[in-house]
Amino acid sequence: MKTTPFTDIHIALGAKMADFAGFNMPIQYPTGINQEHMIVREGVGVFDVSHMGEIWVKGENALPLLQKIMSNDCSKLFDGKVQYATMPNGKGGIVDDILIYKFSDTKYMLCVNAANIDKDCAHILKHGEQFGMREGVELENASDRICQLAVQGPLAMKIVQKMCDEPVEDMVYYTFKTLKVGGCEAILSTTGYTGSGGCEIYMHNEDADHIWEALWRAGEEN
Repeated sequence: MKTTPFTDIHIALGAKMADFAGFNMPIQYPTGINQEHMIVREGVGVFDVSHMGEIWVKGENALPLLQKIMSNDCSKLFDGKVQYATMPNGKGGIVDDILIYKFSDTKYMLCVNAANIDKDCAHILKHGEQFGMREGVELENASDRICQLAVQGPLAMKIVQKMCDEPVEDMVYYTFKTLKVGGCEAILSTTGYTGSGGCEIYMHNEDADHIWEALWRAGEEN
């Protein structure tokens, strides 16, 4: 079973662990699901979502490829914008539902579901080859090198702001910034799924412990 950079922390804190999409993930903490729910609705909660996959699509044919394989019009994206889309399988179904991050006209990142990482990569590579795109060059599966925390709740952005080197509290929904969070290079995204506001922090695995500790210090100061 796979682990995330935060797995040992979850275990040390007494989290109930279980297999999710091949990852050893925390299901709930000792305080119980009711308290966890209320904390996210009224304050701020943190979710380890490092099991999600990240795939880079780069080069002059990045947009033509995405236009071919995605259900939405990716040409409407601007730098710093995120779009939700599905990837049709050509048979009336979908391969996966995906978030598309536009960094530039020649650089995009796809956030994909954990259980579908290998399947998604194979599908994207199959179509990418038609555009002369190569695995590990224009198409890169970075899932094993990137981890992610979702910081959710009405106080989330106030706390995360303390960790950032530029303003983030007024970020528009479904946008992102590349910036330093807790002194580490990261991607900060406002695509929260709890309905309570907040953000996601994408970071390099080697920065996980540092950002986790910085996040807790910022929360204690609130």
